[in-house]
Amino acid sequence: MIQPPLTIDAVRCAIQERKTTALALMEDHYERIEKIEKEDEAIGAFLTVCRERALEAADRIDRMAAEGKPLPPLAGVPVAIKDVMSTRGVRTTAASKSLEHYIPPFDCTAVARIEAAGAVVLGKTNCDEFAMGSSNENSAFRPVRNPRALDRVPGGSSGGSAAAVSADMAVAALGSDTGGSIRQPASFCGVVGLMPTYGRVSRYGLIAFASSLDHIGPITKTVKDAARVLGVIAGRDAMDSTSADLPVPNYVAELEKSARGLKLGVAKEYFGEGLDPEVRHAVESAIDKLKSLGCEVVPVSLPHTPYAIPTYYIIATAEASSNLARYDGVRYSYRARGVRSLSEMYRRSRDESFGAEVKRRIMLGTYALSAGYYDAYYLKAQKVRSLLARDFEDAFRKVDAIITPTSPTPAFRLGEKSNDPLAMYLADIYTVTADLAGIPGISIPCGETRDKLPIGLQILGRHFDEATILRVAHAYEQAA
Repeated sequence: MIQPPLTIDAVRCAIQERKTTALALMEDHYERIEKIEKEDEAIGAFLTVCRERALEAADRIDRMAAEGKPLPPLAGVPVAIKDVMSTRGVRTTAASKSLEHYIPPFDCTAVARIEAAGAVVLGKTNCDEFAMGSSNENSAFRPVRNPRALDRVPGGSSGGSAAAVSADMAVAALGSDTGGSIRQPASFCGVVGLMPTYGRVSRYGLIAFASSLDHIGPITKTVKDAARVLGVIAGRDAMDSTSADLPVPNYVAELEKSARGLKLGVAKEYFGEGLDPEVRHAVESAIDKLKSLGCEVVPVSLPHTPYAIPTYYIIATAEASSNLARYDGVRYSYRARGVRSLSEMYRRSRDESFGAEVKRRIMLGTYALSAGYYDAYYLKAQKVRSLLARDFEDAFRKVDAIITPTSPTPAFRLGEKSNDPLAMYLADIYTVTADLAGIPGISIPCGETRDKLPIGLQILGRHFDEATILRVAHAYEQAA
């Protein structure tokens, strides 16, 4: 048996060379999940496991290996799926009471593609309810703990996926990112998190939070693994009209190119007030390391960055208000009992099934879209969004990528910001800008605090230029 931490290539090679089997790896990971999640301070990364589905996938790969057939790129790789992605025949809850018993009749395109590439889906991971949160404390079922420090949050909203990879309960995971929900948990848990360009990966089958901001992407142990998963899930999908009809590069091959000569932008707006000194030191050290690899560091300015958080929380909540209107107790969501009228059923069903953060965002979004306030809030926010996107366009005329901290602080304690929504929202201050602009971003580990808490380095790139940010990230990872 090969020992963790495992990479995709290590798993695939071991199965191809008959050193292990996909079935043995699957069972080993389920044993680890069961052991960890039964401890007194369980991490809480998984909401549902799907042994039968995993067994079928593992058996299929083992038969291919026994017959000497070439194995697909993710052959036998144990993968976890954030519970906002539909999985045929497997409970999909979005960590909400409203969907506690929902079993979809179809697969999310990204899930279907990784299974077609040989992955073994272990189960569905915990998250903030409807992906709304920065700490994974908003789940209707239980919070997730950070495997690196059990009294700390894993980040959100893809905290379960990041925790599963960090704790070796999965080799890779899929998460979703609307305002930093892949990159921030990756930073807090000490793993790699990649958010592709908007439109690079199909959103079909993703339970919608904010449709113009939602992205699906991988969380992995290495940059190469992230590149490999992205190569599988990227590409045009007829089921998603927003997916881009563009060629998908060989991201793994692109990693072999040197980073020497690339121009990397550093924006002063990301190194101001509120940045933890230890995070600053780690990120500045990483920039120095990239300089030593032959990269040129260029100062750039993203002047509208201070407006990113208010802009994001108007647009995202407005879209959430619209998307979550469908959860009315009539079709497939939770329905209140003992009601005497249709309007009472609507009110009580939504009141009883939505958590506090989801209700807060629905109310904010409904207000921003209401008559008399639409122009003052939502329309203005869309104009500022255009200015933020223009900031990046101007910067990328001078540089190939932009380097920033992923989060202003390391992982904070469970409950520390639960009663202060504004402080919680500010945890996304360095990540929401990329979602608003639709550009790709990756977070990679770049050090630890004195308390051994991971620190993340964020690399942002041009639209559909994931290859460059992966190349920079890989060069740093290999050198560091």
